[in-house]
Amino acid sequence: MALIGIGLLTGVTTVLFGFGGGFVAVPVVVWADAALGADAMRVATATSALVMVVNAGFATAVTPRRVLVALRGSGPLLLLLAAGAAAGALATRVAPPAVARWAFIAYVTLTIVDLLLRPGFLRPRARVAAPSDAPRPLPAVLGAPVGAVAAFLGVGGSVLTVPAMRRAGHTMHVATALANPLTLAIALPAAMVSLGGYALPAGADAQVHLVGLVDPGAAAALLLGALPVIAVLRRRPPRIPDRIHAWSYIGLLAVVAVAMLPSG
Repeated sequence: MALIGIGLLTGVTTVLFGFGGGFVAVPVVVWADAALGADAMRVATATSALVMVVNAGFATAVTPRRVLVALRGSGPLLLLLAAGAAAGALATRVAPPAVARWAFIAYVTLTIVDLLLRPGFLRPRARVAAPSDAPRPLPAVLGAPVGAVAAFLGVGGSVLTVPAMRRAGHTMHVATALANPLTLAIALPAAMVSLGGYALPAGADAQVHLVGLVDPGAAAALLLGALPVIAVLRRRPPRIPDRIHAWSYIGLLAVVAVAMLPSG
């Protein structure tokens, strides 16, 4: 029931912030699968990828075409994001779990500092006349490293694409909507790699039943809560002032970073 309740929150973050659920899902699955010890982080990033595939895919499907047209011509970027994501998911299997956890915290913390100090996010430049006139959310050459880092940490990459779209002049509403198809390009190959055969080290708690590195029970509970919320909010999006929307994005990142700090 707790995971379903958190799933409601991942649905909100998917629509309002373009996260696809990754930033929320990782700390929650680490908590839910704490019996795995250090390996909980590996399972959390893998499970997060699967949750993001469904959430971001569904959110993209119900996004108006007039918004998605801003990604026209982004084929090379999407392919490189996917290639980088596959590499990042493979790296998750061999990297020490503590490295991934502290990298997650550092990644989110540096992003918060960047959003607060560098101009263009809280007060974006002059807005573009139409989505089709806007620059691409990221240069294609950055696709592979962004995809690798996002898949390794289980976050989907929206933390880079949303600020980039803001600095291109988009409102938070449009920027977060465009983050979902980019998140899907990262999460799909990462989830496929994570679902492949893999055995946790001896001594891992057998009470957690996995498929590859994915906890299907946790993923199902999160999605059960998230998908109805996505459907409702896409049909009737809340009217949030743009500046409050931007500050809320930063606030959520701060909460997630604190939640990932080791206890005790």
